[in-house]
Amino acid sequence: MPEIAVLGNGRVGGNLAAALTRAGHEVRVAGRAPGAAADAARTARIVINATPGAGSLDRLVALREELRGKILVDVSNATLDGPDGLPADLIYPGSSLAEQLQDALPETRVVKTLNTMLFPVMTAPDTLTRSPDTFLSGEDPQAKQIVRELLVSLGWHTEWITDLGGIRTARATEAAILFVPHVIRAGGFAPFAISIAR
Repeated sequence: MPEIAVLGNGRVGGNLAAALTRAGHEVRVAGRAPGAAADAARTARIVINATPGAGSLDRLVALREELRGKILVDVSNATLDGPDGLPADLIYPGSSLAEQLQDALPETRVVKTLNTMLFPVMTAPDTLTRSPDTFLSGEDPQAKQIVRELLVSLGWHTEWITDLGGIRTARATEAAILFVPHVIRAGGFAPFAISIAR
């Protein structure tokens, strides 16, 4: 299986790395040590951006050479936080972090996914009382198919994964982060995901 580099070792990155390892993938996590992200990205075929979205663009542009030809799975949301630390506004209104990354890294195949839920759901979607949805945005069909297979290995049923189209569609899923603070204030930090009822 291709080696996966997870950039970011916080709650999101740690959770993803552990689940991907349990699923049988070869995973390397890049911590904050100087050069760690570059080393991890250089040897991976798939790189997952689980760094805080506000600084992701600068961090990843600095890895342009290491990311050349790779699949970059972006799970972050770029937001300005309110006084309580919860998302209050988007950093890229009228655009998205994923679009900014794809524009800045034209030789990298960016796929946006897993950004419309609280982080525990990313790796345990079947623990919710109703079937969740996750979405794919990206320009490269082959990259999206590889990411779809990655999601299936994490427990996502194929019918729960919707390909929205090109990278521009990521602005819709990233905007969904604005639901999150209100849902948390209303019901606490219980895991949830945005789901499309059909």
